[in-house]
Amino acid sequence: MADPKIYVGLNQDSHGLTQLGRIVVDAWLFGFLPETEDCAGWDLGRMQALMERVDAEWDKYGNLPSRLPPELRERHAALYARIMEEARRKGWNPELDEDE
Repeated sequence: MADPKIYVGLNQDSHGLTQLGRIVVDAWLFGFLPETEDCAGWDLGRMQALMERVDAEWDKYGNLPSRLPPELRERHAALYARIMEEARRKGWNPELDEDE
C-alpha cells in the first residue's frame, strides 16, 4: 500500500489531472522542474513548497492562461493537450468530478 504522505508521481497518478499532478505540469510550464521530473517519491512538504512556488508564479498572471506571455501560453496549451490526452487514455472523464 502506498504511503499517503508520499506522492506517487505524475506518471503513476490515477490519471495525472489530480491537484498534485497539475502542480507538476505547471512547474514544468514555468521551468521550475524539467519534464523528466514527475515528483515520484516526494513528500507532501516538498510538494507543498512546489505548490507555493507555482501559485506565486500564477499570481503574476491573474491565474489565467490567457494572461500568460505568448510563448508560455503556447507551452501551456501544448502541455495540457498532452496531459489531457494521456489522462483520457487512463480513463479520465472530464465530465465527472474527481470523486465520482
